[in-house]
Amino acid sequence: MEGTVIGPGPYRATKLWNETIKLFRGGMPLRRHWAHFRYYDYSFTGSEAVDFLHDLLRRNYNFGPDVTRYQTLQLLKKFFKAHVIEDIKGRHGTEDFEDNGHLYRFPSQSPLKSFPTRPLWRDSSDVPRLIRWDDYEELPQQENVAPLKPAVMTSDLWNKRHSVAIGDVHECKLIRRKEMTPKQVDHTWKSMTVAHLQRVLGLKSLDGVLNPAQVYGKHIVHNVFSVNKTGIVVLENKAEDMPYWVVSAMRCLANWPNGNESNQPVYPGFERDILRTIADYFQRLKEPLLTFQLYEVFVNILSLLQEEEVATEALQLSTLLLPPPNRRRLQLLMRLMARVCQNPHLPPLNDTIMTRTLMLQMFSHCVLGSVDEMDLDELLATKLVTFMVDHHNVIFQVPSKLHSQVEEHMSHFKRAQIKYVGSDTDFSASPAFCKQIRRVESEEQKVIGTQTSLHELLEGLIADKELPVKDKRKRLKQFQRSYPEVYNNRFPTEESKAAIIPEKTSRLKQNFMLFNIKKPLQPFQRSWSFRA
Repeated sequence: MEGTVIGPGPYRATKLWNETIKLFRGGMPLRRHWAHFRYYDYSFTGSEAVDFLHDLLRRNYNFGPDVTRYQTLQLLKKFFKAHVIEDIKGRHGTEDFEDNGHLYRFPSQSPLKSFPTRPLWRDSSDVPRLIRWDDYEELPQQENVAPLKPAVMTSDLWNKRHSVAIGDVHECKLIRRKEMTPKQVDHTWKSMTVAHLQRVLGLKSLDGVLNPAQVYGKHIVHNVFSVNKTGIVVLENKAEDMPYWVVSAMRCLANWPNGNESNQPVYPGFERDILRTIADYFQRLKEPLLTFQLYEVFVNILSLLQEEEVATEALQLSTLLLPPPNRRRLQLLMRLMARVCQNPHLPPLNDTIMTRTLMLQMFSHCVLGSVDEMDLDELLATKLVTFMVDHHNVIFQVPSKLHSQVEEHMSHFKRAQIKYVGSDTDFSASPAFCKQIRRVESEEQKVIGTQTSLHELLEGLIADKELPVKDKRKRLKQFQRSYPEVYNNRFPTEESKAAIIPEKTSRLKQNFMLFNIKKPLQPFQRSWSFRA
């Protein structure tokens, strides 16, 4: 299938394997048994092991009550081959484990598996970065164009650039960024979906669980928008879809007894033949529907199944990462299994096994499995598929929170940006000259460039002879409030300020000086007057 890459090693499956062995060895009752004319201490029979382990798995939240005795027996056979247990004579692996009175014991050496080395993905722990408004790397740019020369700083230009700081709002216009490309839309959905999944799984890093480089944004976008009225994925390439006869058989069994569209003769056992036809198709697939590369993601979800809402959201996010053909097959299969298990009119599909158990045994390993065929794959798959069947109507819905946040983020690119005329370089009318630099250099240039421009603005204000002294003093105070560091560097003392800008005198002093200019001051004479 497209995009199928063997994913990371089975870390959580190995952990569950070791935990199951510890629980089995620590709790399995051991006692003296009589066999072959002698006593064997610290032993147990095959049937006793099946009984104990079956009860243990059914009570364990990692596996659940749907574990069958047959599955328990298969796991004990794997324990026997892996030398977790041995027969009473010390043999293991050469013979098969039996569910009878044959005696077994635990070997002295540790049967636990060592954890495989995690592959080192390059930047695998980092969630893909979201596209920002000022990301222009993918927009067409004119090359080999010299940068514009800075304009001469005049009082008008200073007013336009500093209109907000001085309290006056001048003419402005709206600038729009170019429409987002399909590649940018795909990247936005990918980065936000992966970020949400990491949060829901409660992981600090996706290292060893999911390689973001193997996540395809176009798959997510297709799974979200290319669906029919019932939410089933619609494929553009019909060659990727299931054969018509498989879809027809699934529809017939799901709608039994009213699903026989071809009006084929119904005979005893007809429904069983239809089920075998469907099972044969899914069991022949080269890869499980949840893919090998997402195996660790879904195994990690197993630990969340006790919290239904959290597990449902995790499955909603993770199934969005599937290739569209896989998601469509999975949706149709889960809906079929749910309808078959709930249909009271459907005859028994097996003489000895209940319909629900039969469906889980036939299709679980078609849904989840690792490329290494792990020992617990069957039990883990049964546990996960049981939850998915019970919640299939919700699992394949797009999380509303994710959808709204993606739409809000992308709408940011469609919003108009306010641009004050003359306040900065007009990117919409002037050619761009871009050169990639390091982040450290960018931050340094940002600080230095801003300080230089502010110094130029201040000097231009000081040198403006056409501006009245009263207005100049007012704007200098506003500049001081907005940029105190630049102002204090220019005027460290009151004397330095007074040398350039005359001090403001009071109105009383101005009137007194004006009076003295018009009428010379008379000699001071003291006079006395007495009131009779």
